[in-house]
Amino acid sequence: MKSIAEKKKSQNIGEYLIYMYQMEDLIRSYQGNMDEIRQYVISHYPVSEEEKYEISTWFEGILNKMQAEKSLEKGHLNELKDLVENLAQIHWKLLKTDKTYFETYSKAKPFILEAIINSANENPGNEIQICLNGIYGLLLCRLLGKKVPDEQVKAAEAFGDVLSLLNFHYQQRIFMSPN
Repeated sequence: MKSIAEKKKSQNIGEYLIYMYQMEDLIRSYQGNMDEIRQYVISHYPVSEEEKYEISTWFEGILNKMQAEKSLEKGHLNELKDLVENLAQIHWKLLKTDKTYFETYSKAKPFILEAIINSANENPGNEIQICLNGIYGLLLCRLLGKKVPDEQVKAAEAFGDVLSLLNFHYQQRIFMSPN
């Protein structure tokens, strides 16, 4: 699990965020009960006992952060929110400087506006958070076996295009940074 997360983080930041949202929700579905997570989730992984221990330790780390940050019931870990904010900063810069990105975003914009309108009194977050939520929502519908309206699929595809191009620029910054 940790290795999957690390691989996703190094290759596709959007996939990483969605993966981590899944892990947060998995922990929430067991109300943060690590004994149940070990019994009903980790014990079924086809890996060695040593790897199961590492997975359990990783989940415990996420759970501890969720508890400390008071996100066990809803919301996301601060480190994930910071990543989304970082992506949003790149997004806003690209809108002004990259024609291809702007055109890709323009296709997603009607769906973003619709999500804002449909959010009623809740803050849907920045545009990148809305794209992530749209894709995650589609994933949850499919996992639950729900019929997904064509409009939701179109929105998720447009959001995915934005996130894919944004990931490209994010990765460039990572590899070009002096660290």
